[in-house]
Amino acid sequence: MARRNLNDLLAFVTVAREGSFTRAAAALGVTQSALSQTIRALEERLQIRLLTRTTRSVSSTPAGERLLQAIGNRFDEIEAELDALTELRDKPAGTVRITCGDHVLHSVLLPKLAPLLREYPDIKLEFDVNYGFRDIVADRFDAGVRLGKTIDKDMIAVPIGPPMRLAVVASPGYFAVHPIPRTPKDLTAHRCINQRMQSSGGLYVWDFERRGQQVNVRVDGQLIFNTTQPQINAAVAGLGITLLPEDELGPYMADGRLVRVLEDWCPKFEGYHLYYPSRRQPSPAFTLVVQALRVATPHPSKR
Repeated sequence: MARRNLNDLLAFVTVAREGSFTRAAAALGVTQSALSQTIRALEERLQIRLLTRTTRSVSSTPAGERLLQAIGNRFDEIEAELDALTELRDKPAGTVRITCGDHVLHSVLLPKLAPLLREYPDIKLEFDVNYGFRDIVADRFDAGVRLGKTIDKDMIAVPIGPPMRLAVVASPGYFAVHPIPRTPKDLTAHRCINQRMQSSGGLYVWDFERRGQQVNVRVDGQLIFNTTQPQINAAVAGLGITLLPEDELGPYMADGRLVRVLEDWCPKFEGYHLYYPSRRQPSPAFTLVVQALRVATPHPSKR
């Protein structure tokens, strides 16, 4: 039997996972036309269609899905073993891919990982800034960052930041013409700045707690965003009340651009955690990243 071309199979796995010849070609470092020819030749050799192509997307046929399930994880295992071989080098090397939000990237990840990058020049970090709940296994990330209470229980979670607290704020100008809310329910009579959740598509429900009493409020207003900085800018401009982590709002509250209300309804909660699936043999580069990010706790918690 003639030896199969593993490059053809890798090309197929990449296209099937990306759902796009454009993204797959970029990931593999080849042209789209060359990649298309490779897939066509593989299909002709196997005498079966593996991918269904439309003008907007690419999806696997039943045969293609079966092949992807059979060999996709094998390529992942090979890649993991190759990364693990860097233990035999003088210095660890390889790429670690992390999906996270913009704020935690600048406030936690980059400050903690900068010394690591300087010490290990062969380690590369790729960040995917995303506010949705990415499937890190399906999307082939090494890890993700979320608030502790939102991590699936089958993931390993490592705390990388202190407990957090939300803050309800608006500009002095806004409160000059609107009454200050005394309870969370009062927010229903205000113009509030909403956030669209990328994972569910719904609007974020504002939740509060005081002395064991929990209150959820669905607020309304003229503005909806899917990231935090525009919400802050809109609040500073006097366009409504927003609810965000207090560390993001600190400078604006300190200089008086934003005024805090309902502080006693905003208790602390678990902060940012790095999360990742159990893996047989993490690469030395990934292990160093986890060590650099972990806060002072004896062991990572299994959720």
